[in-house]
Order: sequence, then structure tokens, then C-alpha cells
Amino acid sequence: MEMVLHSDALARFGHALSDPTRTQILLNLRRAPGYPSDLAERIGVSRQILSNHLACLRGCGLVVAVPEGRRSRYELADARIGRALEDLLGLVLAVDPACCPDAETQECC
Repeated sequence: MEMVLHSDALARFGHALSDPTRTQILLNLRRAPGYPSDLAERIGVSRQILSNHLACLRGCGLVVAVPEGRRSRYELADARIGRALEDLLGLVLAVDPACCPDAETQECC
């Protein structure tokens, strides 16, 4: 049972990182909590697109909304998520160009 829970958590994390916008949201929130309008501007997407991605990240359990009056501030659900992102950023991967010729299409073997 524990192995299933671990693989589910990793699958959710992988799903979150599989989209460039969600990745940018997580990278921004690892530095500091943020408001949707500020995040949308910083990332360069519409508020509606950002809202859809935040809903996905909330559903994956990676971010939480903290009500502040009429606004909500978003932050990582757990500080360990930020540390995991830092660890991932520190990795140097040897990529086989024949396997992943076009990272934009996210087609890999």
C-alpha cells in the first residue's frame, strides 16, 4: 500500500512538472508565496490560464490557497516541495538528442 501512495505522489508531481506554465508557477512559489494576478504577469499568461493551472496544482496537493480578505495568496503546500524542486534544478542530466529531439513537443521514448 505504501508503494502505491509513493508512486501516486510522484505521478502527481510529474504531471505538474510536465507543463511549462505549471512548472513556472511552482518555481515562482518556491521563492515566495504569490497572488494570482502577480504570478500571471510574471509568467506571462492570462489570469484565466493561470487560474486553471492553479486549480490543477491544488488538486495535485502541491499548492494551497490562503485567504486574505477578498484575495487569496498561493503557496507551496509543503516546504519540502520547494526543496525537491531545488534538488531537481541541481541535477545535470545527460540527454540523448536521438531520444528527445524536440523537447517542445515533449515526445520522449
